[in-house]
Amino acid sequence: LGSDPASEVYVSYKKRACEAVGMRSIEIHLPDNVTQEQALDYIDAFNEDNSLHGVLIQLPAPKQIDPDALVEYLKPEKDVDGLHPLNMGLLSRGSSRAIVPCTPKGCLTLIKGVVEESLQGLNAVVIGRSNLMGKPMAQLLLKEDCTVTVVHSKTQNPEDTIRSADIVIAAAGVPQLVTASWVQEGAIVIDVGITRQETKKGSTRLVGDVHFKGVLPKVRAITPVPGGVGPMTVSSLLENTLEAFERTLNI
Repeated sequence: LGSDPASEVYVSYKKRACEAVGMRSIEIHLPDNVTQEQALDYIDAFNEDNSLHGVLIQLPAPKQIDPDALVEYLKPEKDVDGLHPLNMGLLSRGSSRAIVPCTPKGCLTLIKGVVEESLQGLNAVVIGRSNLMGKPMAQLLLKEDCTVTVVHSKTQNPEDTIRSADIVIAAAGVPQLVTASWVQEGAIVIDVGITRQETKKGSTRLVGDVHFKGVLPKVRAITPVPGGVGPMTVSSLLENTLEAFERTLNI
C-alpha cells in the first residue's frame, strides 16, 4: 500500500525468503491514492481465491486507508500476520488455533533456543504495549507460564521493574533506551526496536532499543540490530503460511 521505502525493502526480503523455500508469492502494489473501497475489493478477491493460502497487508498504509478495517475484512484463516481480531482473541485465550503475529512468534523461538528447559516461573518484562508486538508477546509468554510485566511510556521508573527480569523484550521504538544498569546479570535480552539514526559523519545507521555494546558483557544472550529479530520475523511468516495451507487440507 503506497510507496513507503522501508516497506519495499521488507517486501523484497519476504519475497526472497519465499523463493528460497519454494513458496509462490505474489506482490500486489497499490498506489498512494488507492481508496479504501478499492483496497477492500482486492481483499475480497484474495478471500475468494482458493489458490492463495496466506495474505499479508504490508503497513504503513496511506493516510486515507483504515488498516484495521482491511485486516478485519480479511478471512482470519488467511491472516498470516496474526492480526485479525479472531486470531488476537484466540491468542489471548491461549488457544492453539490462533495464528500468532510473526515478530512475537520469532522472539519466542529465539528465547526457547537459549532456555532449553521450561520458561515456567521466569520473570519476563515486555517494553511496549502495541497490538503488533507488545500485547501478543505478553500473551505468548503467559502461555509459557512466565510471570509477565508490561512497561510502557506511562510506567514510572521502568528500570526498577526491568532490573528484576530474567527475560527482557524491548519494543518501545526508543533508540538505546535500555542500558546496562537496567538489566540484571545473566538476563536474556531481545531487541525488537529499529530506528535509523544519523551518525557524526553524516551517514545513518540502524540502532535498537538496547545499548548493545554496554549490555552485551552483562547478559546471557542478546539480539543484534539489524540481523536479530528481523530474520526470525520472516521465518515465522513462512511458518504461518505453511500452517494456513495445512489447515485448508485438515492436516
